[in-house]
Amino acid sequence: MTNEASRPASPETGQDPPRRDEDLAALLERLLAQVPDRTQKDLAAETGIAYPTLNAWMNRTRGTSRIDPEKLRVLVEVFRRWGVRTTPKEFFEAVGRPVPGPSGDEREARLLKLYRQLPEARQRALLKDAEAMLQVSRIV
Repeated sequence: MTNEASRPASPETGQDPPRRDEDLAALLERLLAQVPDRTQKDLAAETGIAYPTLNAWMNRTRGTSRIDPEKLRVLVEVFRRWGVRTTPKEFFEAVGRPVPGPSGDEREARLLKLYRQLPEARQRALLKDAEAMLQVSRIV
């Protein structure tokens, strides 16, 4: 029997299992270590988060329970642009918050991906259904 800390990497991804015991400081430190050419200052500049704020999170001198969810999503986006694999779930768990559903952009991207996989006739039918749903929502 293996415990959480000694569980092997996931065979599907080759990645380590998620670290559920990581706080935001540990998560940021681990992710920044994956991009050695980037610094806290780079992260602050790219995310629009003030450097003193980011530094305080990393030094655990400022609480993280009230961080704006959009700031967490921006951190995810920046790390992904830098080639680091991470998820919003990791960030929300690191600050002890429930993971919200997908953002509007993520829902739109998913809808578009599904739409593009449909045959043309089904795309037309989906558009008609969406237009009908819109009409009904205007009445209600």
